[in-house]
Amino acid sequence: MEAPKRRMGRPKSFNPNEKQTTILALDRALDVLDTLAHANGMTLSQLSSHLDQSPATMHRVLATLHARNFVEMDQRTQTWHIGSAAFRIGSAFLRRSSIVERSRPIMRELMEATGETSNLGIERNGDVMFISQVETHESIRAFFPPGTLSPMHASGIGKALLSCYSDHRADQYFRTASLTQFTGKTITLPSALKEEMKGIREKGWAFDDEEKAEGMRCIAAPIRDIYGEAVAGISISGPTHRIPESEVERIGALVADAAARVSRGLGSP
Repeated sequence: MEAPKRRMGRPKSFNPNEKQTTILALDRALDVLDTLAHANGMTLSQLSSHLDQSPATMHRVLATLHARNFVEMDQRTQTWHIGSAAFRIGSAFLRRSSIVERSRPIMRELMEATGETSNLGIERNGDVMFISQVETHESIRAFFPPGTLSPMHASGIGKALLSCYSDHRADQYFRTASLTQFTGKTITLPSALKEEMKGIREKGWAFDDEEKAEGMRCIAAPIRDIYGEAVAGISISGPTHRIPESEVERIGALVADAAARVSRGLGSP
């Protein structure tokens, strides 16, 4: 009689009803990643206290993760954050998630309708993280590889998401955010940004007019989930000579419509 085949990916002795042996060092590393994923940066001492581990142990774990880019350190604040490699691993899940899946065909249509690169981004610890992109066929184009970060106050998607913040959350953001001046057009005054957010809510789309990089413009709108909460932003970006001010209103309407279509696909009312 032929022996029954065991399932691939499990050791011969695997028994789901028995407590399995875990690798302690790996457990600690995963605890660190999970903790940092839910925090807006933590110092070594904060992380050690939170996980009830010695600073020496935490330092070894962080050094190992840092060497593989799973965590990164902000030298200015001496705080640790999730790194780009963690995103690359997590993007395997994102490929299965509905927001990326539902956005892709609409992003492609938006790129074809405008002739410019279409982007999808989410908020990550006070920045915009780009998670998907459909590039234009033009030789000169904006390029944001998955995992690229951009400041909220100086990007189309960032400002679109900021416009959806409650007053309390917006005040918290402006108390802690570093509103860096990138170009002569970057908006760095909280009062001016709040006025900008009001205009975005009225129009339904945001306009980055060379605020992060000279010669580049971006138009974006928020994507909402089944609860009506802004969970991502969709945008087009390209050089100023291909996005003249005379075209901004027309493109803004196309971007807002694309965001609404993705939102409906996610169950937004």
